[in-house]
Amino acid sequence: MNNETQDNKFAANKSPEPLKLEGLEDNADRRDVKYKERYIGWVNEIAASRDTWIKRNQYFYSQDYSYLRFLISPDLRILDLGCGTGELLTKLAPRCGVGLDISEEMVRIARGKFPDEKYTFISGDLEEPDTIARLLKLGPFDVIVMSETLSYLSDCVKTLNSLHDLFHRETRLVISQYSHLWEPILNLGTNLGLRSPAPPGLNWLGGTDIENMMYLSDFDLVKKEWRQLLPRFLFGIGWFANKILAPLPVLRLLCLRNYYVARSLRHSGLKKPSATVVIPCRNEKGNVEPAVRRLPKFCDDQEILFVEGNSSDGSWQEILRVQKAYPELNIQAIQQPKIGKGDAVHTAFANAKGEVLIILDGDLTVPPEDLPIFYMMIASGKGEFINGSRFVYRMEDEAMRFLNYWGNRAFSMIFSYLLNQTFTDTLCGTKVMTKEAYLEKRRNRDYFGDFDPFGDFDFIFGAAKQNHKIVEIPIRYAARTYGETQISRFAHGWLLLKMVIFAYRKLKAI
Repeated sequence: MNNETQDNKFAANKSPEPLKLEGLEDNADRRDVKYKERYIGWVNEIAASRDTWIKRNQYFYSQDYSYLRFLISPDLRILDLGCGTGELLTKLAPRCGVGLDISEEMVRIARGKFPDEKYTFISGDLEEPDTIARLLKLGPFDVIVMSETLSYLSDCVKTLNSLHDLFHRETRLVISQYSHLWEPILNLGTNLGLRSPAPPGLNWLGGTDIENMMYLSDFDLVKKEWRQLLPRFLFGIGWFANKILAPLPVLRLLCLRNYYVARSLRHSGLKKPSATVVIPCRNEKGNVEPAVRRLPKFCDDQEILFVEGNSSDGSWQEILRVQKAYPELNIQAIQQPKIGKGDAVHTAFANAKGEVLIILDGDLTVPPEDLPIFYMMIASGKGEFINGSRFVYRMEDEAMRFLNYWGNRAFSMIFSYLLNQTFTDTLCGTKVMTKEAYLEKRRNRDYFGDFDPFGDFDFIFGAAKQNHKIVEIPIRYAARTYGETQISRFAHGWLLLKMVIFAYRKLKAI
């Protein structure tokens, strides 16, 4: 084969030159500008009637605002993107509220209605860099709300990407959207004059579309929920449908309103945080020294905190002995004032010095050697609340009694539904969170109250309410080598049943 023939062969195998579609981007920009101009004109025209439509559909909006208040705690720095006349932002009771809308007329009305200095309303196009630059001067924010805003954007992924600089590590993005399944019903309602007119060319986004947009723009979905099966009160029928029927599996997928909570992956993780390993002990004398000897050194600043709970086997004296025997370790010891593991853990967490708090049960059925992976998961930002699971790997023989095993599995399935997250094990004692998250949970504890003697559900419900990323880590569950289990199958089983009802009222029927 001569060189000319060989060159021709290689030329034939080359990838074709990309097509040059000159002017296409400019044309797209011109189309977008024209649409934006028409859209802004339309919004300015209907601004004066916005509050009238909210009043005419008061039941829907009151339910929508109520659930957003459940998702978003008061007294935070909140940014509402697409604020309209400011109704939603003010219902959220922020410490500092910033509302952005593309309509100058909407913003003018909002400023007139809510002149309080804690509210700032500005007009601007969210898809313009200049607008983001203006918001940067007012941020970062604790919560960024987008209520139906994605429906009006030309490029949702690009816009979401532009928001990260407005976040800090704990900031949450809350998106509420109409379900795309309701498009024909809502269009009919508009035509019949039952709801506000809508501009042409809206984005009707399905749940998969929104989740994919989040993924493409480095957001991590933390929570998804469905609400309002019937957006009218209708003499109490709407109340029954929304409180009783709407939370049920399958039926909830037909709800009108979809909610998404996400965090920014670009702001996740901690930089070499200190840690406290909390070891609750009641009648665990034989496990105290093995816990210290087996626990790896997994961070530079590591505290071991024993909390003793009215033992009768000399556990407290053994803890003090071990504390003196290992002076090179940072071992602290306290006694709980009341009874129960929940009280012990809360007492220890309040006294812990570490930035990361890790529970290691004193029975050592969860191997202390596994704790480094728990620490790594929260330090790296892969999770914000880490829960151990005993039901993935095979357990040691006699590690868990038959009824306990199947009771745990059943309750895990129920709570997976209640929390909209897969849980294989809710009662594993090893749980990890930051001290900051714990203190936030304590400040907002009134919502659930002091209901849990175990502490496990108190922390799980708190993490769910705080919209934290919950991650499970499988561990190999071992049989006890000292002492006896302090779980009563029947008495504690009854408590768990009551917690199911409690959780349904607090997390679903709201």
